[in-house]
Amino acid sequence: MLELSLEVLRVVEDAAIASARTMGMGDANTSDQAAVESMRRCLDTIPIDGTIVIGEGERDSAPMLFIGEKVGSTNHSAEPISVDIAVDPLEGTNLCATGGAGAITVLAASEHGGLLHAPDCYMDKIVVGPACKGAVDIDAPVKQNLKAIARRLLRGVDDLVVVVLDRPRHQDLINDIRDAGARIRLISDGDLSAGIAAAVAGTGVHAVMGSGGAPEGVLTAAALRCLNGEILARLVIKDDPQKERMQQMGIRDTNKIYDTSELAPGRNLVFAACGVTDGNLLQGVRFSADGAHTHAVVMTSHPARVRFIETTHLDNRPDVKVRFR
Repeated sequence: MLELSLEVLRVVEDAAIASARTMGMGDANTSDQAAVESMRRCLDTIPIDGTIVIGEGERDSAPMLFIGEKVGSTNHSAEPISVDIAVDPLEGTNLCATGGAGAITVLAASEHGGLLHAPDCYMDKIVVGPACKGAVDIDAPVKQNLKAIARRLLRGVDDLVVVVLDRPRHQDLINDIRDAGARIRLISDGDLSAGIAAAVAGTGVHAVMGSGGAPEGVLTAAALRCLNGEILARLVIKDDPQKERMQQMGIRDTNKIYDTSELAPGRNLVFAACGVTDGNLLQGVRFSADGAHTHAVVMTSHPARVRFIETTHLDNRPDVKVRFR
């Protein structure tokens, strides 16, 4: 997978540039479409035999990057690598449309079977960094988990910052966190980006709690496998038809608590994300007279590598200049 890391990086960078050109225009669908189309085009230039396992939805509701779609190029002399691919072409479509902070483009890949085929439903999650692995329990009271996190981080609970999606369903959780004495950073979108930030020192995020998308949970787990963080998660069942569909997908125990290695069990994982708008972890795309400037992260689990990469995508002009900041 290491040899694919720069190719995967190119995919998320191109998608970020395409969606960034729609930033602030107020049209989330157009922003998402720009990222999806760019990502699909770029994937078809890579020598892989790829299968989308987490994407834009089912084939009948998504024109491309749908679950089960084959991607990759066979126009190469080398034998293509067989990989499973999970994508979120634009996490934070509304953030991009409104110019809000934290929109990113995301792709994870692994050998076949290395990513859980998560259904499109909600998932209860708790995400922490390396120091807090093994200290939290998704069924424990909020106050108990926060004390355990604070103990591992050698700080008081009142020094913790917990990210929570700003949703009515989280009101009790928000009250419990505040009653425990911790601080909250409410976000309108982007719990995947927040989950990654929780595992990176210096971001000011110490945990992520609450429910969000299950596909985003798997992508978060792929990143955390590379960052040595931890996610605990459980699928949220909306109704009997959804439970039936999960069982048809092979999920027998719908109450199962998944850990990081169960959500992303692959030995050879690669994860890449590129900033579209400025966030805690990544800067957004910046356009200048000479081209587009991107800030991305690309990680591999084996060997363990995390690279933060700034790239200038130069315009094809004879007078273009490369600048040192």
